Amino acid sequence: MFLKRMVLMVILITLSLFADKSMPNPHQEVVPKSKTVFEIINADGSHKSMNLHGKEFIVVSVRERGSDGRFYAVDRDGDVWFTGPITSGANDFPTPSGIYTVLKKKRYYMSKNYPEPSGINNMDYSIFFTKYGHALHKGNVDWMSHGCIHISPKHIPTLFRWAKIGQTKIVITRNTYMPIAKPDLIKYNLR
Repeated sequence: MFLKRMVLMVILITLSLFADKSMPNPHQEVVPKSKTVFEIINADGSHKSMNLHGKEFIVVSVRERGSDGRFYAVDRDGDVWFTGPITSGANDFPTPSGIYTVLKKKRYYMSKNYPEPSGINNMDYSIFFTKYGHALHKGNVDWMSHGCIHISPKHIPTLFRWAKIGQTKIVITRNTYMPIAKPDLIKYNLR
């Protein structure tokens, strides 16, 4: 019995030493405090504030209870200039919360993990924000995803052209952003 416990302990310690620490934290919460300020709360209760004023970013309020199911493009001046509906990860494939930077963009792309049986590209206009394949991409906003953000074919080309690799931030939150964005949506006649 002692030997089994020791072997199990060695395995657990080894796994923790070699675990990929860059995997998105599924237990992180991002709370919008203003148009450009977000509080990041970790599972251990630690938190920090991040101000994105002066940066271009896309807020994604995932499609869950208490959220909006929308994206909001925010320019360097802090104005919400573009918005539209989204779908996010289904219950078994949650989209990771956090603040990310656009890593790469692919105009035409087929998912490696969930390829379309017909052979048709199923992730066109991909804006990748994690190295694990999470992306904003063209998709049906009536279907939940395997963790990506589906954006309608009508809206994604504009976001794809605007987002800059290594510069544009992607903010994934499980909280509403609509009350913060609403004055700009009214000002710019956006729906």
